[in-house]
Amino acid sequence: MSVVDLLDRPVYGMAQVDRLLRLKSGTARRWIDGYWRNSQFYEPIVRLSPTGGALVTWGEFVEARLLSEYRDAGVRINKMRAVVAELRDHFGDYPLAKSAPFISAEGQEVVLRIQTDVDLDEDLQLVRLGSNGQLMLSAPVREFMDAVKYHDGRAAMLHPAADIPQVVIDPLRASGDPVVRAVPTEVIIDLTEAGDSPEWIAEMYDLELAQVEAAIRFEQRRRAA
Repeated sequence: MSVVDLLDRPVYGMAQVDRLLRLKSGTARRWIDGYWRNSQFYEPIVRLSPTGGALVTWGEFVEARLLSEYRDAGVRINKMRAVVAELRDHFGDYPLAKSAPFISAEGQEVVLRIQTDVDLDEDLQLVRLGSNGQLMLSAPVREFMDAVKYHDGRAAMLHPAADIPQVVIDPLRASGDPVVRAVPTEVIIDLTEAGDSPEWIAEMYDLELAQVEAAIRFEQRRRAA
């Protein structure tokens, strides 16, 4: 039996990606599979070519997560398409979900060269030259790198809220929903809204009280957004 690479693992639907990344409805599909507007088709940023498929792999989700860091940049995110295509040629599938372009000077040099070749807008750059001539990650990529955990050079886990480290998104737990340990945060907030105490929930699921409180805090913030 063949083993599916973690990045190839189907995990989400398009609407789930919008919800998890707090994107405007339909954004995930536009980034991942392309879209039509005024009789013109815009090629996807994430996929090599459109498939029409509704399922999103873990690798596609992680790449959309990085792209989401640029949503407030004030420039059209589809201008990133040429860079991602070149990075894919160099690093293989899901280049934005791999550590190689970001953690080594060699990888960063490749990214900088590609950005320069395609004349990428400054606000969308992944790597920058510092005032001392040293390569450095752009602020959106630094935010992304603070959230992602790698295994064998591939993104294996994400923290959806940097200040609530107990909550993680893991494609191998709870179908990729945010969890504390293996308990979905939505389950925990639903129980509290039904009147169960955090102490009872902690005992019920063999969690620390701090984990339950973190899940509640995460869900309250997400629902208020």
